[in-house]
Amino acid sequence: MKKYLAITLSLIIILSILCLIKKDKKETIKEAKKVLETTPLSSYSFYKEENLDRYKSYKIKFPTLKNKDIILRVNIGLDHGFYTETKEITEFNILMLINKYNYVTNTFIPNDLVLVESFSKEDMFLNRECKDAFIKMAHDAEALGYNIRAISTYRTIDYQENLYNNYVKNDGLEKADTYSARPGYSEHHTGLAIDIDNKVLSFNNFENTKEFNWMMDNAYKYGFILRYPKDSSITGYIYEPWHYRYVGLEVANYIHEHNITFEEYYYEFIDK
Repeated sequence: MKKYLAITLSLIIILSILCLIKKDKKETIKEAKKVLETTPLSSYSFYKEENLDRYKSYKIKFPTLKNKDIILRVNIGLDHGFYTETKEITEFNILMLINKYNYVTNTFIPNDLVLVESFSKEDMFLNRECKDAFIKMAHDAEALGYNIRAISTYRTIDYQENLYNNYVKNDGLEKADTYSARPGYSEHHTGLAIDIDNKVLSFNNFENTKEFNWMMDNAYKYGFILRYPKDSSITGYIYEPWHYRYVGLEVANYIHEHNITFEEYYYEFIDK
């Protein structure tokens, strides 16, 4: 009799806990809806009326996020799966955004590609403005005793396709997608992205070098940002301390000062 009583009491306790959890979830969703209803989302300059239902759904899913972050993440496309609802980018711009939602085709060629004649592992190409900024940065670093070298710059779509397919073959599709872009979706197609090492250690160990610390303190002064920062779910990629993107001095300073991703900047100030 005591055994059955204990079991009954245990079931009652479990059911009570489940009811409380369900109630808390309902209250959280209710509160999220209330915030959306009482806060004027349209006051944000990057608010898009056509995305309102998506904002509401995302707020219910992530009730602790601020409204600004809700709007930005939905505008980025994070309420959809990566590589869905994609858009072709046809025109080159220093502030163009290529990521898991924006792509280029084989017909796209970056403006003003030039040879990187120094501070590179081999013959490579970058957009001229990006290249000039990189050479100045690498030269200034060298003068202070730091070795900054480009090991990967502009890539054709065919090159990226071969690279990506090899990664998928070795690690599988799901893992490869965390660290390699699918062909057409790589920033390296823009001529504005650079992978860097210090001539001694592999790029995978760049974070453990004095050059990395120097880059973190100074890259933005030359118009570069660390493109895929640590602990960010926004870019869709793992942390890459070796990958830098040229965005110009003004934008690089803002991103550095506010500690945000390029996606966040782009959808707040460019794609309104």
